[in-house]
Amino acid sequence: MHTDSCKYEFVLDNLFFAKIDGPEVQKGKVNVTLIVKQMSHAFELSFHTEGFVWVPCDRCLDDMEQPVSSSDKLLVKFGHEYAEEGDNLIIIPEEEGEINVAWFIYEFIALAIPMKHVHPFGKCNKAMTGKLNKHIRSASDEEEEIFTEDNDDSASGEMKNDDSTDPRWDDLKKILDNN
Repeated sequence: MHTDSCKYEFVLDNLFFAKIDGPEVQKGKVNVTLIVKQMSHAFELSFHTEGFVWVPCDRCLDDMEQPVSSSDKLLVKFGHEYAEEGDNLIIIPEEEGEINVAWFIYEFIALAIPMKHVHPFGKCNKAMTGKLNKHIRSASDEEEEIFTEDNDDSASGEMKNDDSTDPRWDDLKKILDNN
């Protein structure tokens, strides 16, 4: 099996993210290395991305620099019409003979962003964190509210007893006991 490979390097900046117009990332600077290996019946595209993107902080909503890094592969084969089969197999029409990888690179970068992204401690917008702190209740406040909250169960004729369970759960427990 004969294999040839080519190496490409790209630097993606704010202009790339503006043109791709994806929902997750609008700004950043990411270095991409793409190695294309020609195999007997397909091309293997190996992507390595390394850099940072600007995303809103989950806590204060100010933009923050989020490091991203990923290594991903695509397998590209020729066929009659364009199709995406599975997570990493792309079929392109033989008469076209080319593939635009810009959206795939964008998706690899977007998927590399952690679910939670917050500024390091003390770096969030002070005005926003001050407003948030006014609305955050302490655990003792929540416990106090639970114990002082009026539950109108007495109107339905039920008496609350700390030792008893909610009768609605009894039928569900019967189902579990039968299994």
